[in-house]
Amino acid sequence: MEEIVDEEGEDIQAGINDNDSTYGGSLIGCDTATLASYITDYRYENGRRYHAYRDGEYWGPNDEHSSDLQDLAHHIYLLTLDGKLHLAPLDSPHNILDIGTGTGIWAIEMADAYPSAHVIGTDLSPIQPLFVPPNCGFEIEDCNLEWSYPKNHFDLIHIRELFGCVSDWDEFFTAAFEHTKPGGYVEVIEHSVCPVSDDDTVNEESFFTLWGKTVVEMGERFGKSFTIWEESKERLEKAGFVDVVEKKYKWPMNGWPSPEYRTHGDDGEKSWQRLREIGVWNQLRLYDGVEGFMLRLLTVAGGWSYDDAQAFLARMREEIKDLKIHAYLGVTIVYGRKPGGKPRDEEKLPQPATSSGFVSPDGSGVGWSPLPVDYQGLP
Repeated sequence: MEEIVDEEGEDIQAGINDNDSTYGGSLIGCDTATLASYITDYRYENGRRYHAYRDGEYWGPNDEHSSDLQDLAHHIYLLTLDGKLHLAPLDSPHNILDIGTGTGIWAIEMADAYPSAHVIGTDLSPIQPLFVPPNCGFEIEDCNLEWSYPKNHFDLIHIRELFGCVSDWDEFFTAAFEHTKPGGYVEVIEHSVCPVSDDDTVNEESFFTLWGKTVVEMGERFGKSFTIWEESKERLEKAGFVDVVEKKYKWPMNGWPSPEYRTHGDDGEKSWQRLREIGVWNQLRLYDGVEGFMLRLLTVAGGWSYDDAQAFLARMREEIKDLKIHAYLGVTIVYGRKPGGKPRDEEKLPQPATSSGFVSPDGSGVGWSPLPVDYQGLP
């Protein structure tokens, strides 16, 4: 890159910090065309496409296959929350921030649900659609850098599947607290990476146990934890949020739930039909997605060979087809309120917004599943 100097020959670049969020860790100047070219100059590894901006900060691909699986995950979250886009009790929100927006599907649906709100989705990759609601926009940001938004500004900050993405969760939640307006909410939705069971079909000798330990270890080597799903409530309270609520759910690893076998508590009191439906979609997401989820972590953070990583992933694909193993992933939805704001009657607040695409024959979206009663997933 050509050195930039002023009229007196002094090195201008020497005064620029590589970690300055204005430059995103790259001295690319301010030319719009150059910036657009830079952030879309994606890196390719082992046949998968990864983000260019802040290269290496995120472990997942941003290719079309990965985007499809992110949208599938959105559907699973809607099933988990009975079609609701959030659980925090919002009252006519004006500004909403979705950190790690991915394909932008949640932000777009929130913009439709709250047309008077301005919804911003941020991500390292510009993979969101061009045609979106007029009150929805997307920005390239790294949540580990200094936040560029006004303080005391957002009615809701939404965080979903940022596991393995945040280098310091306490610092991150402190920033979220500062940028939430008094009376506003932060909502964190995460799931475990360690499959377990309620009936001992998963034990210390199980491959699922090895899988979970490996993911957690790779996160530690990567410098970003995958265990936030069980830490969110405590960390939100530590950051200063009050009235913190934690809801627990379970995602079966395949379609094993039945009248005879089901989860034991902390599952949102869902019917076995709904649990099976979640399990079938979760199985498909994992079967098609384990490569994107783990390949960079194993080969880069873990130093595994490509062949060894693929063998490990192939074993996982086989395990998630075994209906005799009643495994699931724990899920938590945690939301907390920043003190202050105008007094309000919690009982009179409107219900959380529901996705316009979540429909069931009786209109409730609860308990009903479109899957054939005997369908349990991949053979």
